[in-house]
Amino acid sequence: MLFTALHRLLGEAPGPITDALIDAAIAAGLTETDDLDWKAALPPTKGLAETDFPKDIAAMANSGGGVIVYGIEESEKRATGRKAVSLTENHERTLRAAALSSIAPPVFGLEIWAVGNPGNQVVALVVPASVDGPHLIYRDQFFGAPIRNDADTVWMKERQIEQTYRARFDERSHSAEALTNLRAEAGQGRDSQLRAWLIAVARPRVPFTPPERPSKEDVQKIVDRARNYTLNWIGSGGVHPIVSLAHNPRPGLRRWNLINSADGKSVWRESWAAIHHDGSVTLATAIGGQRTNRDELPGWQISAQAIEAAVADFMALVRAVSDHHGLGEYEVQVAIDYDGPKSLLIVTIDGNGFRYDGTSVPLTVYSPVSTTVQAGASSGEFYRQMYALAEDCVNQGGISNLLLIPAPPES
Repeated sequence: MLFTALHRLLGEAPGPITDALIDAAIAAGLTETDDLDWKAALPPTKGLAETDFPKDIAAMANSGGGVIVYGIEESEKRATGRKAVSLTENHERTLRAAALSSIAPPVFGLEIWAVGNPGNQVVALVVPASVDGPHLIYRDQFFGAPIRNDADTVWMKERQIEQTYRARFDERSHSAEALTNLRAEAGQGRDSQLRAWLIAVARPRVPFTPPERPSKEDVQKIVDRARNYTLNWIGSGGVHPIVSLAHNPRPGLRRWNLINSADGKSVWRESWAAIHHDGSVTLATAIGGQRTNRDELPGWQISAQAIEAAVADFMALVRAVSDHHGLGEYEVQVAIDYDGPKSLLIVTIDGNGFRYDGTSVPLTVYSPVSTTVQAGASSGEFYRQMYALAEDCVNQGGISNLLLIPAPPES
């Protein structure tokens, strides 16, 4: 769910940017702040890189994110009325392209909302907070780092730029440590001597504190949405960890725990997950020794299709959490833990459906696969990220092709 300066200043709950929200902002005469900027007109598409648009976007990103609303008349920085603008598909595409090509590093995750009927439309650009600052603007042979100073945009001084770079490097170190801690916690208590376990963790790159803690009902809706995602992506084939998660989340320390429901004869598909209040997601699922249509694998052998299903389910949870909170970038890591006497072996199936290990490479250690995911990307782009992650996970074991996840269309 989206929570912008408009929601905060009007005392509204998180939600979309609506016509009513814009009207309320004008009626209240909201004044520009460091995370709210009024603009009367959209910048032109021609020569967009030479306008103030890249500077405005970079300044918001360098200041912790914010929203720029086009089509608003203002007096003394206070909203007074509407001045209709019109956003075409080409105009929107040009704005997004400028946020990537005219700013270094690029600003990802820009959200564009066209609000109102034609003739009375305004356009809101939501700029996400960024940990990749300072975002620089280049003009000819010169560059600078803009930043918001209350309602104005100014240029960073040299010391500010230095501090922003230091904050970026510190964040990367902290993020890696936090991801490692998440993985260690998710893997605790798993019997990795009996069978291999897949441990997947994801954490928002930008620290996130929700306006209010998600409820049990919120988490149930998130899991339902994740199930729909993975069903649309790969269907019900394979062994899906999400199926083994009870639909009755239990509270934990700043999180909701999704408890394993597989027991008895189904212990080989045991799975546990957690959805943290800060947007982090963890999944631990028994991946070795699974049963197939034809046989039962030993604990040190892993079906490549089981890895595909686990990665798809995990990424579906990340996507669903991102949808709920309106989050963007995630740091993601997928690992496989096994402490038994054998080397791990990832196997696939041949054309007749029989187990095949002719290309499999024995692994004494499975190296964790880490990546950065744009969780708020378009459906097609997110699917491509999910496919690439699953491919990396099985390639490590000598398996070339994914069988369960269809290849994304070429862009």
